[in-house]
Amino acid sequence: MSALFVSGLGCVSPAGWGVPALRQVLNSGVPVPSHELPRPNTEKKLKVRQIPSPPGRPEFLSHPRLRRASTLTQYAAAAALEALKNLPEPLGNNRRLGLVVCLQSGPVQYVSRFLEELFKDPATASPMLFPETVFAAPASHVAALLGHTSVASSLIGDPGTFLQAIALAAEWLQESRADLCLVIGAEEINWIQADASWYFEHNSIISAGAGALCLGTDPKASIGVELAAITEPRTYRAGGSQCEAARAMRKDLPPGAPNELLCDGVVNGSTSSRAEQEAWRDWPGARLSTKALLGDGLMAGSAWQCVAACDALAEGRFSAANVSVVGNNQQAIGARFIRNSG
Repeated sequence: MSALFVSGLGCVSPAGWGVPALRQVLNSGVPVPSHELPRPNTEKKLKVRQIPSPPGRPEFLSHPRLRRASTLTQYAAAAALEALKNLPEPLGNNRRLGLVVCLQSGPVQYVSRFLEELFKDPATASPMLFPETVFAAPASHVAALLGHTSVASSLIGDPGTFLQAIALAAEWLQESRADLCLVIGAEEINWIQADASWYFEHNSIISAGAGALCLGTDPKASIGVELAAITEPRTYRAGGSQCEAARAMRKDLPPGAPNELLCDGVVNGSTSSRAEQEAWRDWPGARLSTKALLGDGLMAGSAWQCVAACDALAEGRFSAANVSVVGNNQQAIGARFIRNSG
């Protein structure tokens, strides 16, 4: 892999809007309080970690494409703008932007609203809702908001897909298809999604938000962080267990050192975390488990892991950071970031 550098970070999470809010919660080690989300037509309550209201109405909501956009798109747009705001040169001037938006559950709120209208009376179901039910809608809206987009794509999968998107962005940069690449992972909350997660993991607390990394080839535009490696995805298939995939992913990354950080997706007491805990049981450095503090943000959750790792390196607290993503149904995949002198 040719040298690639992180030029910006963006985040919306249950900690708040922006990377500083994320940093504050992660440094405190105190989990964000959960809330109860009612399940319609039952007395069942589902635990979620919700996004707080922004400090003020975001200016980007006045853009024509975002006036009726879902919260999913709003989170992605906010993270994207934050990741781009400190670039040495603004977009434009023939600078081409690559955009990859990653989703797992996708636009669940508008899908739920549209289906509810459809079941009541197909003849009166609002056609204005339908475009927001498409998985490509957030990428389309963000591309329209940012402009100067030379290539854009939406990737759908489990949380490991966010790291595959970083690898795709690296390929675009190396092939000169873009001068900068923005990779976004985003999710929103709905009771259907939270209820489905509960059946697989009773201790799961679903959350929403977005995370974004801006990648480029210019070390002078870096925040002081370099992308060192993305492992091969180790898929779960017949003859290979999740534990075996997690161990194989771990072997693809350096073993670690006391001055290095591991950003994992572990939640203590969670059955879905056992494979990851086993794979990294002998890690010698510091650990940061974002899901334990912010909830299971699905695709946004793996984006938060990368944002947290890069932010810690940019602050000079570690020399390197490994990111471990053991997805819930597809793959185990990892990434390594290191400090650079840019």
